[in-house]
Amino acid sequence: MDDRSHFGDQTQDVVDHERTYHAFSILVRWCMLAIGNTIFWLTLWFASPAGFWGATIASIVTFVLGYLILVRHEEKQPLDIWMKGR
Repeated sequence: MDDRSHFGDQTQDVVDHERTYHAFSILVRWCMLAIGNTIFWLTLWFASPAGFWGATIASIVTFVLGYLILVRHEEKQPLDIWMKGR
């Protein structure tokens, strides 16, 4: 029962739906990263002694980390949801 053969083949509608959901998921992750990083940058710039350059450097670092953790991981996921390791 673990081989998932009882689900049948993927039709073109299912594949299209998976691609659309995958694209939407990546778009949402990019938006989360951009909005969160902007709020972080503005908070550091105006509400801390870090100043403009300190906030900018910290925001660049957090943006790169956020990209690696949030976006890059999801972009490399296979579309086949039944694939091992997904």
